[in-house]
Amino acid sequence: MTNETTQLSPMHPGEVLREEFMEPNRLTAYALAKACRIPRTRIERIAREESGITTDTALRLAKFFGTTAQFWLNLQNRYEMETTEPEIRAELDAIDGSNLLAA
Repeated sequence: MTNETTQLSPMHPGEVLREEFMEPNRLTAYALAKACRIPRTRIERIAREESGITTDTALRLAKFFGTTAQFWLNLQNRYEMETTEPEIRAELDAIDGSNLLAA
């Protein structure tokens, strides 16, 4: 056994939408979009992991699937945190507010 842990790629909320909600329910982007009263292309872009989930979309998906909007927004927020943090790690490491916060 090793102590190494495998780092998984951040999970895009579109993957969850596609794999856990659309495919098991045999929903097309067209059918879901129509039911949620949004453009088909919005669902397609999310499912292809090309765009994120907005508050508006989260509210609509929550209503349709019987989840909460917070569920969808948490997925989106976590994805953004996990992808943004490594991109700006060097800049974050350079931030030191201790000299300004000391009274």
